[in-house]
Amino acid sequence: MASAFSAFRVSLSRISPFRDTRFSYPATLALAHTKRIMCNSSHSVSPSPSPSDFSSSSSSSSSSPSTFSLMETSENARWRPMCLYYTHGKCTKMDDPAHLEIFNHDCSKELRVAAADLERKKSQEFNFFLVIDLEGKVEILEFPILIVDAKTMEVVDLFHRFVRPTKMSEQAINKYIEGKYGELGVDRVWHDTAIPFKQVVEEFEVWLAEHDLWDKDTDWGLNDAAFVTCGNWDIKTKIPEQCVVSNINLPPYFMEWINLKDVYLNFYGREARGMVSMMRQCGIKLMGSHHLGIDDTKNITRVVQRMLSEGAVLKLTARRSKSNMRNVEFLFKNRIK
Repeated sequence: MASAFSAFRVSLSRISPFRDTRFSYPATLALAHTKRIMCNSSHSVSPSPSPSDFSSSSSSSSSSPSTFSLMETSENARWRPMCLYYTHGKCTKMDDPAHLEIFNHDCSKELRVAAADLERKKSQEFNFFLVIDLEGKVEILEFPILIVDAKTMEVVDLFHRFVRPTKMSEQAINKYIEGKYGELGVDRVWHDTAIPFKQVVEEFEVWLAEHDLWDKDTDWGLNDAAFVTCGNWDIKTKIPEQCVVSNINLPPYFMEWINLKDVYLNFYGREARGMVSMMRQCGIKLMGSHHLGIDDTKNITRVVQRMLSEGAVLKLTARRSKSNMRNVEFLFKNRIK
């Protein structure tokens, strides 16, 4: 039983939203409202799919050239909400033209860059950036990460999981989710797909290893990659807190990170207290729903792309002490406090 579950976990982690993927789940339905994501209709999710339920090609659409620059993307590209069943490997409507017209299944299309955007880009200390923006105050509810290639500024892959709280009653969870995701119209997909944080970490580690960004035999950080956050809270505070609640050790790759706010402050010489402020100051139009983690992660990625295109170098801003995980050294003298 354990080996079967492990096989499924590996299979699930290999499903990339940047591949032409088809699933053999039961027929389902997703619906989008013009202003809000409404993935709460009736995706019929199989509770325990097997590896044979998935089939995918190895072709990727992320290499297609862009016809407009990063600076023009928000005005010219027609934004569509991501199918959140698809990001979890559970979309069953890949043969439905109406569904494909409403929902996006390749977020790299929104985040492409042109050759002109690379002209002022400088060499980076890392080859890959892992942009992360967690959601959930009591416990983590959403865990989205985008890989950005530091050389091309293109999005390489996406990892997205909704997270089921560990130590909350079902009644408290329902109230929590309704308050957080009900207004966004994604409460149904959350209930259909959310898994415990421990399982999220296990699947995430498989995904990292497949991209050669982490080796489970190492006791330190990522391989030639760094997390990028909008603030210190996600990795400094929330992940360690969630690990305690979930009764797991803090993974060794959460030892250092780049707080984009600090890099932004030192590069532009102006302060931005959050993602929206950064976007406003850079003239980047907000896409999607603010405080839906996957959309916030994409918007932060657009700020990262803009900064890279203008010559910013993203360096580590914080590092934990190996001897005491609670101690964090902040590496920038001039930083947001």
